[in-house]
Amino acid sequence: QVQLVESGGGLVQAGGSLRLSCAASGRSFSNYAMSWFRQAPGKEREFVAGISASGSSTNYADSVKGRFTISRENAKNTVYLQMNSLKPEDTAVYYCRVMNTYWGQGIQVTVSS
Repeated sequence: QVQLVESGGGLVQAGGSLRLSCAASGRSFSNYAMSWFRQAPGKEREFVAGISASGSSTNYADSVKGRFTISRENAKNTVYLQMNSLKPEDTAVYYCRVMNTYWGQGIQVTVSS
């Protein structure tokens, strides 16, 4: 059974940093791209960042470019999201996704002003 489990969320002040992790189990995803999405209250879920299978290619939403960094460790079947210079508008539930099919349960990130 495939499971994606996010960790590392929490409450942080504006300008602070958090590092999210998403650990996959049940099968290897080393041959697949992985992504982070987020959903703020009352808004649709939106793409945040994506990374290729090898990790050599990444892409970001304009709203986080230059502040967030996605990375992965295929040996650990884990993808990360380093979030710096956080803003109140980054407050959302963050989800990891793989194969356009599997989603984590989500983790809350709250940025106070």
